[in-house]
Amino acid sequence: MAEPIRVLVVDDSSFMRGALVRMIERDPRFKVVDVGRNGREGVEKAQALKPDVMTLDIEMPEMNGLEALKEIMASVKTPVIMVSTLTEAGAESTMKALELGAVDFLPKALSDKDNNIFKGAENLHEKLLAATGASKTSRISAPAPLKVGLPPVSGVTKVDARIVVIGSSTGGPKALQTVISQLPKNLPVPVVVAQHMPAQFTKALAHRLDETCTPTVKEIAHGEVMQPGVVYIAPGGYHLRVGATGVSVDEDKGESPYKPSVDVLAESVRTTLGKHVLAVMLTGMGNDGTREFVALKKAGAHVIAQDQASSVVYGMPRAVLEAGGADEVLPLEKIGMRIRALLGV
Repeated sequence: MAEPIRVLVVDDSSFMRGALVRMIERDPRFKVVDVGRNGREGVEKAQALKPDVMTLDIEMPEMNGLEALKEIMASVKTPVIMVSTLTEAGAESTMKALELGAVDFLPKALSDKDNNIFKGAENLHEKLLAATGASKTSRISAPAPLKVGLPPVSGVTKVDARIVVIGSSTGGPKALQTVISQLPKNLPVPVVVAQHMPAQFTKALAHRLDETCTPTVKEIAHGEVMQPGVVYIAPGGYHLRVGATGVSVDEDKGESPYKPSVDVLAESVRTTLGKHVLAVMLTGMGNDGTREFVALKKAGAHVIAQDQASSVVYGMPRAVLEAGGADEVLPLEKIGMRIRALLGV
């Protein structure tokens, strides 16, 4: 049997440290090699032990999680999952952590009996696996090779799109920043994004992207009429649908385990606009969006998938590609400029 994935847990709360250790070690694929009580200990133990992955609390004494993350990224570059409070300040700090190099985050949400961190052991394991660059089975066998070759870059020079739809998950916030920062204010169509993320955090994501990118970026509201050149982020914890007269933001009724769901959003766009769509699938775990991106391509829409080399997790783009749903595959740093070219700006 393969060696377990070595995890370092850093949190100033002894209760939380113990809880995380127990949660992580429920799965025999993981072994917690040590714990740290503050950011300084986290940096020292990451450098000494060189774990495969670590969890890092944001709010800690002596050295907080953001300061520790900067040092870790500058030295050992251990993959990091941030553990964040479900507050506005915690969400803003989490967005900064993702910019600094954290792979993903897990909200504590201790006051939410249905969605708190202790309900999500499987989710934590998936995030840890993703952070180490492993699939659920890659510790046993190598990932299966791609069943299809990469399609050549499309000869299409312009598309008749009335909207850009982007789907993303793990690694998405940083990928979105790269793509959106390449877009101009005068983009002739709206951009709508379904990023897998809990409520509260999407507002912080929109705020951070609005601060750092040229276009206006905002979290979309129920009933809003979208405007050209604006980037709209679907609210976390809800499904977003685009209609002929505006958008609807609704609670999940069993449509998808992901809220917001790329499939739910893309289906509404396809139903409303048919082939007049430019769709982009960025980094993320799983296959949310594959069904509807394939349907969009069949309807005549143009679909771009991020390539493997630039993806934090090559799950969602790979699923689209293998299902025959991609017109072209591009590295992250070229996607924003390709969107501009296809829209003629």
